[in-house]
Formats: sequence, C-alpha cells, structure tokens
Amino acid sequence: MGHCEEKWRSGVSRRSALRGLAAFLAGSPLLRGQQDPFRDHSRVPAMSELRTAFDFEPVAYAKLPRDIYDFMMGSSDDESTFRRNRRAFDWVTLVPRGVADVSAINTATEIFGQKMAFPILVAPTSGQGPLHPEGEMGMHKGATAASNTTMIVSSGATFPIEKIAEAGPGPLWFQLYRTDTVEGTIERVERAQAAGCTAIAWTVDGSVGPYRERVLHDRHLGGYGAVDDNNPDSPRRRGRGAQVAQRRPNYGITAQELDWRFLETFRSSVKVPLLLKGILTAEDARLAVEHGINGIIVSNHGARRVGHGCSSLEVLPEIVDEVRGRIPVLVDSGFRRGSDVLKALALGAKAVCLGRVPRWGLAAYGPAGAQRILEIVQAELVLAMADTGRPSLDAVDRTLVRTNFPWA
Repeated sequence: MGHCEEKWRSGVSRRSALRGLAAFLAGSPLLRGQQDPFRDHSRVPAMSELRTAFDFEPVAYAKLPRDIYDFMMGSSDDESTFRRNRRAFDWVTLVPRGVADVSAINTATEIFGQKMAFPILVAPTSGQGPLHPEGEMGMHKGATAASNTTMIVSSGATFPIEKIAEAGPGPLWFQLYRTDTVEGTIERVERAQAAGCTAIAWTVDGSVGPYRERVLHDRHLGGYGAVDDNNPDSPRRRGRGAQVAQRRPNYGITAQELDWRFLETFRSSVKVPLLLKGILTAEDARLAVEHGINGIIVSNHGARRVGHGCSSLEVLPEIVDEVRGRIPVLVDSGFRRGSDVLKALALGAKAVCLGRVPRWGLAAYGPAGAQRILEIVQAELVLAMADTGRPSLDAVDRTLVRTNFPWA
C-alpha cells in the first residue's frame, strides 16, 4: 500500500468526523439558547415528582393547546396587575412565634355553618372542559378527594350544574353573573340551589369585558380569538374567539347594568347565603353589609379585568377593618402557596379561593392532579403554621405578619 493510501486509511473518516461533531454539539452550552426556558426538559414528570403548585404549570403548558393555555393565564392590558398580585406577597413578611406547642395543627374552620377541614376553596373559573375531558366534573371529584374542599362552580362552566353536582358528594357553591333579565338570573340561581349549591357568589366586577394584549397578539398567530376575516362563518368567529373578533371596538367589551337596586330586586330569590365577589374598597364593603349581603370575596378577578390595578392582598386589611367581623371576608387572586394563604388569614381573611392553581392540576393530570395540587397547598399551610408557632387558626392574627405595602 502506497503512502497516500496509508494516510487515507489512518485519517478521519466521514462517519467518525460526524460522530465527533455531534458529540461536540451535544455538550455545547450554546444549545441552551435553543431550549424552551419555560420547559427545561421534554419528559412529562410523574405527579409524585412534583413538590409545589408551580411544578404543575409547565406540565399543563406542555399538554394544552397554546390558545387554551393563554386564555387561562392571560390577564388584562400588559398584565401588570397579574404581576402585582404575586409581588404583593413579598410585601408581607411572616413573623414566627418562638415558643409554642405545634405538635398538632388544626386548620379547621366554619363558614355559613359549613365545616371545612382547611380555609381553602376552589375559586370559580369558566370553561374547564378544554383542560380535561371531565372538565368541572373532574375538578369537583378532585376537590372532594382533597379533604372535601368546597368548589365554587362558574356560571361559565362547560357542563350543566346538575351534572357537575352528580360527579361528587363534596360541597358546592355557585358563582353568578346576571343575565339580560331578572327572570333569567333568578332561573340560574334556582337551578344552582336545586342542584345543592349552598351559597351564591355574585361577581360584581365583570360588567365590562377586559382588553387582553396577550389574546389579541395571539389572534394573529392562530391562537385564542383567531378568525378568518374573509369568512364570517369561521369556527373561531362563531366560537370562543367571537367576542374578541367583533369589529366594533376590538377589545371584547361588553357592558352590563348592575347596581344595588338590581341586587335588592334579586335578593329575595336567593335562599342561601349571598356573597359579592370582586370587592376591592372599604366603601363597597360597607355598602355590602348595609344591603344585607352575607359575605365578601376580595378579588381583582385574577387580574383579568383591570390593568394597573391593586392586588387583592394589599386592600384586604382595609376591607376587613371596615367589615369588623360582621360577615366573613374571603379573598382570591394570585395565591399559589400555603404561606400565601397564611398571610391572607393573618390579615383577616376567613378563607382563600384558588383559581389558576387547581386548573394547572386538572390540565396536567386530570381529577387526580386537581386533588394533588390542593393537597400540596393544604400541606404547605400546615407547615407554615407550624413554622410560625400557630397551632390553630384562632392563633393566626396580624401579629403574625409585618406589611410593607409601597403606598403605605
């Protein structure tokens, strides 16, 4: 064999060169720039591997179509209120008690005569069918399995209230929007009461629809609200995106008449406790008490209504102070952890409603996921109470926290 043949034989072959190049690229840190920063691996983990509610969100993201995920996570305008909801928990610091017997932690409470193992409810959120085939029925099953957690069923539920109630024996409340007529609104309430709902939560901050930049952005990418402008009968125009797609002001705006006179007209038809959901000022809380409302849910609608608004947590103390224990004050919007729940309880809330969190669980693993994610938050609450030396909810008060709200 000549010199040239020997050099060729001992040189790098095309196969070995490609193999070496592949090995180099596989180990290169430059590949991180191609990874999705929201999902650092493509394997869907087993539910037993997840430790916090936050761990469920990327799994839900991986399983849901983009438009469904964006509808669930989107909030108003540039989502500044959404971010403020989470920042508010950094403005409240837990102050532990040094000497306390926390060998047993009691999280039990009672609202409207209904005993609850934990001061945690599932907040009303619409359209759970796209998250999982069982939709609200699956959520009800999961909530029931998680220490009989009360679920508040949305007026915008995918399935009828009767079918949701049949899915599990756990307690149900019903969230209400008014219809075009008093009669239609009363009919909704009567159906909910007949199905076994033991309280009605009337949402009062939904009179005007939101402007969601994320939704409008994704409309042009085939996401939520996308339509074929040349085809008025396109599925998106007829379906979930119809409101956004309307040619009159392209903000999804709908007006709804709602005032105290309407509430008084309607009030006599409600045979169960009536709460107002969406209260954010002490003045509205005072009026609610004066008009015989049985409870309040402090809420900014998960930041889905008003851009550049206040968080629910930061206005909670002034509302609690105004109510002075005459009616229970609940709260939602932005809650993710048991320590978040404890901070709200310390500021005077009777209970906390979780909205997006159980939706992550349902979307990720179905009813079992909804159950597990609620159990995680419940366990975190127990741990937070033990860590701060509060063996029962009776021991939770404002001495447990220090607040540093920026406007104060």
